[in-house]
Amino acid sequence: MLRLLAWATVTLTGALLLETYLVFWLGLPGASALGAGGTAAALGYAVALVAAVAVAAQGRMRSLHAESELISALVRYIARGAFFAVLFVGIGDALVSFLRIEQALSGIVGSQIASDLGRTSFRGAYLHMPLVAAGFVVALFTRTLGFIWLALLVVVAQLALVIGRFVFSYEQALMTDLVRMWYSALFLFASAYTLVEEGHVRVDIFYSAMRLRSRALVNGIGAVVLGMPMCWIILIYGTATSASQIVGPFLRFEQSQQSYGMFTKYLLAVYLAIFAVTMLFQFAAMVLRAAAEWRGEPEALRDFERRRSQAEMGY
Repeated sequence: MLRLLAWATVTLTGALLLETYLVFWLGLPGASALGAGGTAAALGYAVALVAAVAVAAQGRMRSLHAESELISALVRYIARGAFFAVLFVGIGDALVSFLRIEQALSGIVGSQIASDLGRTSFRGAYLHMPLVAAGFVVALFTRTLGFIWLALLVVVAQLALVIGRFVFSYEQALMTDLVRMWYSALFLFASAYTLVEEGHVRVDIFYSAMRLRSRALVNGIGAVVLGMPMCWIILIYGTATSASQIVGPFLRFEQSQQSYGMFTKYLLAVYLAIFAVTMLFQFAAMVLRAAAEWRGEPEALRDFERRRSQAEMGY
């Protein structure tokens, strides 16, 4: 049942995202309108449930800890892809914005394309989305999560802003936008990885003195009762209508009033979806890991000792 809960969380989240795409980008009815053409969306949920049952049944040959690591590996891939995506989009969009400011873009790509790149919908569809796809492709061939490198880029971008402002008296809106874009990604995308390593700040009185099985019970119940509902609320309310907090800005490629800044404001709303999905998946993995620790699986015990030793060393 715990395997089914974890994998159903993964597959039903995928079905929800598929329904969001079918409804708001293709204009098809949702699963609730089954009698009015919502068959595709409803079929997605049915397939998701069948897939969850099949994977959970097949997973009985593996330990609960190994099952947890499979879901964590999926979380790590999404995080890697998201990090590379914001890296590529940030550099690409900042370069285009800088060339527009300096009136050099039309000389490179032509006046028509330069004019089109001044529209958020064109830049989002034909510049940002290919770079996002490239980020997830690159993530297939590397195992680094890039947290340290992204943090370094945030520092470099902020340093360039300070030097430009106070040394050369040169400042553009795109410089602030780039810092905000990468800074937001650093915290939201790293949250799930920090959760699996138990790196989040835990303010408690009793937990540190608990035995392993008691800690596992607290983590498992907390993930199901507190963590997973929070993520579902973000996803469901954020994708409920065309004006919702996640779907609305993405549909309109929402942009700030700075016409010569970066055209990436709508991506900040997408960050919330990535945060919710990765955290939801990791909470599902956390349930399985807690069950493995409760049962005393050797792999789970070794992983617990590793994380505890890293915490004691200050990692």
